[in-house]
Amino acid sequence: MTATSLTEQEIAALTPEDVAHLAARLERDDYNNPFEALQDWHLLRAIAFQRQELIEPYLHLLDIEAYDEA
Repeated sequence: MTATSLTEQEIAALTPEDVAHLAARLERDDYNNPFEALQDWHLLRAIAFQRQELIEPYLHLLDIEAYDEA
C-alpha cells in the first residue's frame, strides 16, 4: 500500500494489517516531508469513510470531533 490515493475497490480489499501499517507510519511521524504525512492522513480518512471498522483503533490519529451545527 502506498501513500497515494486508493480507489474504492482498493480500499475494499485492504486488510487490518494494511491499515495497521499505515497507522504505524503516522504514529512514528517519520516522513521526509510534511506532504507525505498528509497523504497518509488523507488515506486513513478515506478508509474511515468506506471501512470504518478498520480504522476504529486509530481514530485518535484522525482527530475528528463531532460538531453541533444546530
